[in-house]
Amino acid sequence: MSALIRQPETPFTAANWQPDVVQLLDEHHLVAVSDAARRRMHFAVSLGQFLQGLRDAEVCTLYGRYITDLDSFCYQIERAIPGPMVERRIDGPRGVTSLLRSREVFRGRPASKFRFYIWHDADVLLMKDEPLFGSLVDALAGVAAEAEYVSDDLLMIHRAVFVGGPILATYATKSSGQFQSWAVDTLGAEPFWQVVTQIEKPPFKTYQIDVLGR
Repeated sequence: MSALIRQPETPFTAANWQPDVVQLLDEHHLVAVSDAARRRMHFAVSLGQFLQGLRDAEVCTLYGRYITDLDSFCYQIERAIPGPMVERRIDGPRGVTSLLRSREVFRGRPASKFRFYIWHDADVLLMKDEPLFGSLVDALAGVAAEAEYVSDDLLMIHRAVFVGGPILATYATKSSGQFQSWAVDTLGAEPFWQVVTQIEKPPFKTYQIDVLGR
């Protein structure tokens, strides 16, 4: 007797949507938003599983409900990317950006060509500490642009997917927010990542998760 395979329940009417979303990641990071918590969770989990099946790709999942400060972010990123313990700072030789730049190479296996970051409940940190959230977005997008357009190392494409609700959607429309502009360290100075990469602004695209449920 053949076993019956139970199909998982889904809040989406759209089928096989993952390849279309991955295609958007060719050129952009995504801000994926919905008012419905169940749809946000299903989107993030399903997309993560799909990305894990891609060749030469690694997926770093960040559980935003537990990210409320820099220490809790570092705690999770240390467990997503192999490397030394991270100093609780964004810049510097052992800070967050240094770990983001690193890549583990295993003997007998090709190096990863893609790294995807999926940040569940990204609006939790946004609500708690907007400047810190912006700085981390800036670091993720900056390292991605550096790796793609500046670094002489073997090419590695970094793409981030931030998943959240209405507050994240509102932040995505903020011209001074780091989904639309590079962070400025010193008043009047040109943003660091703009100087390094010669890219005017980070490439983010807002994606409405609810379109999958229509």
